[in-house]
Amino acid sequence: MSVTDEKTMLNSFDESQSRRVMELARETLAIEADAITALHARLDADDSLVRAVNVLYACTGRVVVSGMGKSGHIARKIAATLASTGTPAMFVHPGEAAHGDLGMVTAQDVFIAISNSGESSELMDILPVVKRMGAPLIAMTGRPQSRLALLADVHLDISVAKEACPLNLAPTASTTVTLALGDALAVALLDVRGFREEDFARSHPGGALGRRLLTHVRDVMRSGDAIPAVAPELPLAQALLEVSQKGMGMTAIVDGAMHPLGVFTDGDLRRLIEREQDFTKLTIRDVMHVGARTVHPDQLAVDAVAIMEEFRINQMLVVDSDGVLVGALHIHDLTRAKVI
Repeated sequence: MSVTDEKTMLNSFDESQSRRVMELARETLAIEADAITALHARLDADDSLVRAVNVLYACTGRVVVSGMGKSGHIARKIAATLASTGTPAMFVHPGEAAHGDLGMVTAQDVFIAISNSGESSELMDILPVVKRMGAPLIAMTGRPQSRLALLADVHLDISVAKEACPLNLAPTASTTVTLALGDALAVALLDVRGFREEDFARSHPGGALGRRLLTHVRDVMRSGDAIPAVAPELPLAQALLEVSQKGMGMTAIVDGAMHPLGVFTDGDLRRLIEREQDFTKLTIRDVMHVGARTVHPDQLAVDAVAIMEEFRINQMLVVDSDGVLVGALHIHDLTRAKVI
């Protein structure tokens, strides 16, 4: 298809069709917003949400979330949100559950069944077994008098006045409300559990937040022979070889017990050249910078970044609790580790 043909397709709507598209889009958003507003108002009518959170908080096993069709897609997302915010959870397909997967459910679990009609045959086939196991049942339905709602220990009302679909058939507003209520459950549980940024990071180690909150200085620092370090009596010319060979643009100056006495950087060398002509009689002690910034290996790498940014430096020494030099850190190490 040519570029011209593609542009023709993109501009094939006449003015009335374009208006209709915008009208339907706005109406869809308005209907779904109204449905969530109505759900918000219903939460004050009874204590079902609080009871559901109590049941979930008391769960010693996992939260098993199940639903058929579009409800199943929402159930998967709710299970994923719970799992990532401190509540062990998984999705079980009701059809597969009837053919063996129900063996994953135990009496220590809580079962959340989602069905807008509350009459999903696939769910109703397995829920009596779940109840006999002794697992608490939370139902999310749009019909409080449905079989599923009446079977549940806690029923959460996800009814909507109408779907956003012009035919009032395709699950739209109802799935939005279900998803929003699932988020409300997860957020309430997150708070009750005292879930923190660090906990979130542990379940998201591959993300930016995980790297920021799980990466420690010891994970990215240079150690052993890679640490640039020289004795204070070493002639400046020989110390510059250490700076060059270790590739950090600096060297630490240490005593016999590896306690840092100072640091000498490329920047110090440039400033030295401006005022000194003869380097032959200088030792590294004569030109080192005393009071170098240090960081502990168990500190978060983001703490090191903050120090570097505050003092506008590119390198830091890493010392242990006894003040012994155990590592060196360059801004490039933090960049490679994607901490910044």
